[in-house]
Amino acid sequence: MTTALYSHPDCKLHEMGSHHPDSPARIQVIEDLLISSGVGNALDFRLAPEAAIKDISRVHLLDTIEMVRDNVPKEPGDYYAVDGTQLNMHTWRAALRAAGAAVAATDAVIAGEIDNAFCLVRPIGHHATPSSPMGFCVFNNVAIAAMRALKVHGLERVAIVDIDVHHGNGTDEAFAYEPRALMVSFYQLYLYPFSGNERARAHMVNVAVSEGTGGEEVRELVTKQWLPALHAHRPEMIFISAGFDAHRDDPLGSMELIEDDYAWITQQIMDVAAQHAKGRIVSFLEGGYNLPALARSAVALIKTLAQLD
Repeated sequence: MTTALYSHPDCKLHEMGSHHPDSPARIQVIEDLLISSGVGNALDFRLAPEAAIKDISRVHLLDTIEMVRDNVPKEPGDYYAVDGTQLNMHTWRAALRAAGAAVAATDAVIAGEIDNAFCLVRPIGHHATPSSPMGFCVFNNVAIAAMRALKVHGLERVAIVDIDVHHGNGTDEAFAYEPRALMVSFYQLYLYPFSGNERARAHMVNVAVSEGTGGEEVRELVTKQWLPALHAHRPEMIFISAGFDAHRDDPLGSMELIEDDYAWITQQIMDVAAQHAKGRIVSFLEGGYNLPALARSAVALIKTLAQLD
């Protein structure tokens, strides 16, 4: 099993203020634990290229892309706010790298160069709608990857699995009228972005859960709701929005997952991918703001992707 990890130093330069929870340290702690645990020795480390505008514009309006590009500040310490997301002088390049990882990883997995990939990139993506950045997100990396698989590589069916504590509203909106893309997720009720099941779509299995929901309940909903939908859809490739803020130690959510739950979910998705998608999976860092819990959870997912004991 060949698992690639895509990242780039530019992704650590994007920051939204010294006290913002989505800090560059989120990438650093995961990298550190990959090295200290030895998991990194089994990975194929790859630098994320910059995405082309045409790759991003399959999901986002050109006006939105240009708005981000044209409003990046010129001076250190300056910020431009867009719906809960702060742009700094490095955000444009970082966002191109994050979207570029989506493109490169998708291409490499489909080409058979690697079996699966984890994109350790920032800015994160699943709240970004076609028309606006929002909620710490600039461009919707997972949507860019899934749209490339459909529109460039000609796959007939893909699936997006979102395990963040917050509803992936941007991904939902991007694929609301695209039944070739099945989206399955859980999200905590009454939490940002305060959305979820407004659209009753057969290809959207977004399961709202209460605060305090733990691993047992999540495993049950995965087994009873996600897996039947995934098997019925028969995806030719699976994309994971890997948020870790449903962890019991996370300050922005109130769910009770632990590292073993993330490993278990990942294995279920891998089993579906093995049956229908030639094992093809690309995953993306989303939320997770308690640094030790984030690192342990991300490494648990990556270790499962790489099928390491």
